Amino acid sequence: MTATDPALTALANGWAALYVLYGRIEAHIERALQSKHELSVREYSLLDVLSRQHDGEGGHLQMKQVADAVVLSQSATTRLVSRLEDRGLLSRYLCPTDRRGIYTDVSEDGLRLLEQARPTNDAALREALDEAARNPELAPLVTAVKAVNPPALLRRG
Repeated sequence: MTATDPALTALANGWAALYVLYGRIEAHIERALQSKHELSVREYSLLDVLSRQHDGEGGHLQMKQVADAVVLSQSATTRLVSRLEDRGLLSRYLCPTDRRGIYTDVSEDGLRLLEQARPTNDAALREALDEAARNPELAPLVTAVKAVNPPALLRRG
């Protein structure tokens, strides 16, 4: 394939459109969460992922799993956890069965903030998708996003 190959150009254009859609959605949600709850999209995502943990087998996530779920590096995730811990929204403790492991839980204040922020996040996501759907280049991607069945890690439960 050459750089002028139509298939490669189509893929590049598709990726560019997906990136534009992602950027618009993230920026819209970021503005809403920051203005109403003083939370970033990443902070909200981290609280949301960690709030789904449970005490059963495999119920607590390792930092690598958390990083993958919020799409950050492990070091960036650790810094984000530290910031939210400093705000009293998270707590860390040693794994009772493996003293090398550290678990992170959402505090009561963090759960309260997450529940207050969830409707804002959901409304901002719907607004951003509705706005993008009016753009002919982004509309097919919006349709695809709405059709996705989320992986088990991302399901609320």
